Amino acid sequence: MRRGAVVKSMGSVRMSDSLSDPTRLRTLACGRAVAGLLWSLPMIRSPIAALLLLVAATACRAETPRERGAYLVETIGACGNCHSPVDQNGNRNGPALSGGGAVFAPAFTAYPPNITPDPDTGIGGWSEDQIVTALRDGRTPEGKILRPPMPVPFYRSLSDRDAHAIAAYLKSLPPTVNRVPASTYSIPTPTSYGPPVADVPEVSRTETIAYGAYLANLGHCMLCHTPAGADGKRDYAHRLGAGGFPVETATVNRLSANITPDPKTGIGAWSDAEITAALTHGIAADGSALSAIMPWPYLDHMEPEDLRALVAWLRSLPPIENAVVQ
Repeated sequence: MRRGAVVKSMGSVRMSDSLSDPTRLRTLACGRAVAGLLWSLPMIRSPIAALLLLVAATACRAETPRERGAYLVETIGACGNCHSPVDQNGNRNGPALSGGGAVFAPAFTAYPPNITPDPDTGIGGWSEDQIVTALRDGRTPEGKILRPPMPVPFYRSLSDRDAHAIAAYLKSLPPTVNRVPASTYSIPTPTSYGPPVADVPEVSRTETIAYGAYLANLGHCMLCHTPAGADGKRDYAHRLGAGGFPVETATVNRLSANITPDPKTGIGAWSDAEITAALTHGIAADGSALSAIMPWPYLDHMEPEDLRALVAWLRSLPPIENAVVQ
C-alpha cells in the first residue's frame, strides 16, 4: 500500500466564465504586450519610445483590487479546480465557483463549498475581512475551522493586498444558489493553523525567486508534488517537490512528478521554454501530455513575468533524485 493519502476528485475543471470579463482580458493582453516590448528593448533608441514603454507598463499595473483578485483566482490560484461542480469526465456542469466538486481521500469525503456571494448557500453573508480570515487563518465567521483539502497553510503567506483583492473579487461574482452536501471526516478537525495572520507585506516582483515562491504558495503546487514521510505527512523539509504523491481523479490515477531541478529524475535538463510549456499547455519536454489534474488551463493565462518568476523559483529548489515510476 502506498504511503500518504490518495486524493480523488471528480476531475479537473476548466476556468471560470469570469475570465472572459473584458477588463480582465484587457489587463492580461496589456501585460503580454508590455512583455513583448521589453523583449525588444535593445532596439528602442528614442527617449520618447522608452517613455511610452514606461507609461504602458505602469498602466498595466494600475489594476483595481477586483481585477487583481480575478487574476489570482482564475490563474495561479486555480480555485475553480475544486470549487466548481464537474461531471465524471472532469467537465464543469454548473456555475463557476458554486461548489460541489467532490474530493475523496481515505480520511475524508469533502465537498468544496459554494464561494459565490449567495447569502444562504454561499458566502454572501461574509464581509471582506471575514473572507480574508477564512483564507489565511482557516476560520469561518461562525468560528469553525476549515478542513482539508483547503490549503490554508499555503495561503497564510498571502499579502494583505492580495488577500483583500481575492475577497473583493469573490464578493463581486454573481450569486449562485447551490447547497453542497456535507463533508465527512474520520480525522480530527485542526484546532488552529497558528496565530492570526496580519500585516503581510507584498513581495516585490523585482525579487524574482521570492516572488515565484510566493506565487507557488498561492498555487499550492507542493501540496501534490511533495511526497509523504513515514508519519504520513508531507515531508516539506527534506523532499520538497520530489514527487511521488498519489493523486487520483475520476479519469486519472497517477503519482505526482518530480519537479526539482535534478537533471536525471526531475526537470533540471528542461529549458525554461519547456517548463513554461508544461505549466501552460500540459506538454512535457519529450512532447508527451501531462496529467489533466494539472491546472494548466488556468496557468496559461498568467502574465509572462509571473511565469518567469515561477520557473526561476523551480530552478532554485534543491535537486532531489527521485525517479517516479507510474
